[in-house]
Amino acid sequence: MHQIKNFFIVLKQVAVGNKYYYAWVGFLGLLICIGAVSYANQLQNGLIVTAMRDQVSWGFYISNFTFLVGLAAAAVLLVVPAYIYNFKPIKEIVLFGELLAIAAITMCIMFVVVDLGRIDRFWHVMPFIGKMNFPFSLLAWDIIALNGYLAINLFISFYALYKMAHSKEYSLQIIKPLIILSIPWAVSIHTVTAFLFNGLAARPFWNASILAPRFLASAFCSGPAVMLIIFQIVRKVSKIEIENKAIFKIAELVAYAMGINLFLLAAEFFKEFYSGSIHLAPMKYLYFGLHGHNALVPWMWAAMLFNITAFFLFLRPQTRENIFTLNVACILIIIGVYIEKGMGLSIPGFVPGTLGEIYEYAPTFIEKTITVGVWATGALIYTLLMKFAIPVYTGELRFYTKETSQQ
Repeated sequence: MHQIKNFFIVLKQVAVGNKYYYAWVGFLGLLICIGAVSYANQLQNGLIVTAMRDQVSWGFYISNFTFLVGLAAAAVLLVVPAYIYNFKPIKEIVLFGELLAIAAITMCIMFVVVDLGRIDRFWHVMPFIGKMNFPFSLLAWDIIALNGYLAINLFISFYALYKMAHSKEYSLQIIKPLIILSIPWAVSIHTVTAFLFNGLAARPFWNASILAPRFLASAFCSGPAVMLIIFQIVRKVSKIEIENKAIFKIAELVAYAMGINLFLLAAEFFKEFYSGSIHLAPMKYLYFGLHGHNALVPWMWAAMLFNITAFFLFLRPQTRENIFTLNVACILIIIGVYIEKGMGLSIPGFVPGTLGEIYEYAPTFIEKTITVGVWATGALIYTLLMKFAIPVYTGELRFYTKETSQQ
């Protein structure tokens, strides 16, 4: 009986808010509806409504999937200082990073689903129902890694919230093994994603051992940058006090990660351009154009400029610890990594094709609206999770139990 009552308390908590909350949820709902209509069109007519073809079979959906896997994995950058080094300012907000990982992984799964041409065949990769071809299929590894990481973060987050909502301390004996497990698992979800690209021997742009380290380095830049902006919004719209010490420490970690990311990019540049082999073509297409095809060139140079500028802003304590320049750096790094790990990763792997053909891919309106719909769904999930978590965290929401009374 208490559980049913508690459910309605939670339901009321996420359904009630001020006019700004309703406007935000309504705006996200509109974007989700537009995306759903576009997806219905894609289901009815097939992937022909997208710009993906035999020459370029991974497009905007997989580009966003790759970026979001990094966003989910970046939660580990909060987990390590919070639980391993017991850094109190970050430990107090690590829960919000784990909730973001839940929303990000959900969006990852949605992007994989919308990328499928035949949704009715999805059951083939479901454990115990279809045939996953585990352990030989990298896709099977990716499914296990993503869903396992989602399950870990769901359990840790809701167990902690449940205990807080009942005015009890959560047991580290229960969640610490999962916290320790989440660290290599976070690395694995992005590593397995890199291996999906890396293992295609016919695609020299991806077939490089440096790809997985670059994936991780860029993930530890863009993910925390998103969190830094979210944390500032949270402390502005709620009673939660997030110390500047936590914000600036995360920014310092981003500076190190961004330095490694730029170094790995420079190493890749040197290897490709100095050797001057036939495998240079995808990189040349990306940054200088190939035989008059240069659709991605301005985007990639913009991304490089954004990333380098953000690196120096994060590197200097004077700009890293100034809220305005910190936010500018966060926005630059999010856009820069989104371009670099999105279209800048997926498309050049197919250009030129195995037969030497150059097909310049650009997402259609259908792809863009479906993508916006998926992002809006993730934003709505995170909004509702935070709407419940914040009052629990601040002590405003408590449930009736035999030991405690509702506050």
